[in-house]
This record gives sequence, structure tokens and C-alpha cells, in this order.
Amino acid sequence: MKRIVIFASGSGSNAENLIKYFKTKSDASVMLVLTNNPHAKVIDRCKQLDISALSFNRVAFTKTNDVLNLLESAKPDLIVLAGFLWKFPEVILNTYPNKVINVHPALLPKFGGKGMYGMHVHEAVVANKETETGITIHYVNENYDEGAIIFQATCPVLNTDTAEDVAAKIHELEMKHFPLVVEQLLK
Repeated sequence: MKRIVIFASGSGSNAENLIKYFKTKSDASVMLVLTNNPHAKVIDRCKQLDISALSFNRVAFTKTNDVLNLLESAKPDLIVLAGFLWKFPEVILNTYPNKVINVHPALLPKFGGKGMYGMHVHEAVVANKETETGITIHYVNENYDEGAIIFQATCPVLNTDTAEDVAAKIHELEMKHFPLVVEQLLK
């Protein structure tokens, strides 16, 4: 049985989608969800889905080995960032080389980097008059959104689209493709 640990910071819709997807599989399962936000809606989603969810602070993540120790206890085959906003510490990346992935709501390398997440990305896509956007699933390295690209899916951006319209299209792509790519990486 392959083991997945998810990191999330917010509402947790991608985390919930992954949890539900892998509950139907016999070869992989989400073991734990970790969040840097003790008030994140992802915690409530996990309670409803009977998945352990723990929150941690910046000190536990970057200055001590507390989060690394949690990971070592969970023995993940893959660490999945699903709306997690903090830069990942090198000690975790070095312990789990090519085992940490992220989904980004744009076609990297466009609209990536520090501060480019969620609606910030969609607003930039619309402001830049892009005709296409999408999602990028990539390995996480020591720099924001610069890890090797694993998968991209695209969608059109109409000149009448608002940032909210783009967000809805991106959400649809994430729900469809993210679990399938995670499953493929675990095989």
C-alpha cells in the first residue's frame, strides 16, 4: 500500500478530492494531512473523511525537525502539496528527493514564484490578456515553482473571462487531473 501525505493551507478542496479518490483504491491511501493554518477548512474536511489532520507553526516547519519527524512516522511514498503556500525546507526535500510534488494554477514558467497563488495568478492571467492558461503539476525544489514539470493541462481564456471564471476552469482541471497524476507517480 502506497502512502500519501498532503500539505494544505486553505479550504482543502484538492485535498478532499485526493482523499476521496484514493479511498476507492486498494494500492494507495492518504495517511495524513498537514497544515500551517490551524483554522484551515481542510481540517474540517479531514474530520468528515476520517483522515488525521495536524497543524504546525513556522518554527516546527523550518527551525526544528518536528514536521520532518511527523513525516518519517507516516512513511510517505509521495508528499503532495495541495494549496500549500510556504516554501518547503531543504531538509525535507533532501530526505524525500523527487517525492514532493505541487499543483500550480498556471502554465509554468508563466505566473509562478513567490506570491503567485490562487486569485493572484488568475488576476495576472486576465490582466495579461492570456488566451490560454492551465495547471502545472511539478516536483518541488528549493525555489518557488521551479521544480521539474511532470504534467500540464490547458484551458482557453476568453476575452470576456474574469479572474473568477479562470479560477473555475482551473479548479475543474485540478479536480480531473491531479488524482490521476498522483496515482501514476505512485506506480
